[in-house]
Amino acid sequence: MVRGAAGWWCLVLWFPACVASHGLRIHDYLYFQVLSPGDIRYIFTATPAKDFGGIFHTRYEQIHLVPAEPPEACGELSNGFFIQDQIALVERGGCSFLSKTRVVQEHGGRAVIISDNAVDNDSFYVEMIQDSSQRTADIPALFLLGRDGYMIRRSLEQHGLPWAIISIPVNVTSIPTFELLQPPWTFW
Repeated sequence: MVRGAAGWWCLVLWFPACVASHGLRIHDYLYFQVLSPGDIRYIFTATPAKDFGGIFHTRYEQIHLVPAEPPEACGELSNGFFIQDQIALVERGGCSFLSKTRVVQEHGGRAVIISDNAVDNDSFYVEMIQDSSQRTADIPALFLLGRDGYMIRRSLEQHGLPWAIISIPVNVTSIPTFELLQPPWTFW
């Protein structure tokens, strides 16, 4: 995918022509908005897992985004009780994307957002694919840029909060371009 200033304006202003020239497809992204804490009240972009996990059948107007403990979520979660019926924020690394998704699912999570462990990653989306275990997962799994995941976690730590409140998925096609509150550190 082509990114950069030209890619951003292409997506916003000349979308039909850009699809053919850059291969952009709107269904490759899913958007969510952080409602609280207010200092990160932005619309974030994530990509769904390619070949595992479920889809969002419901729009959650307000649901908790709970950072997993331990962050890599490769085994038992010390805060699993808080993830039940909420969405978990986990970090890449330590085990497969599918394993992380299954851990969150086993703790009753409704979805998992896996942020890159490279906190300086503000533009490269990783394609999450199934591992070779033949296991499945039913909950949605999304990939989030490392910088975005870091900034969400940092804000929660600064405010002493155990979770963020988000709205997911967000239909950005109904929002005027000038009102799209995207994180300032991820502009293309």
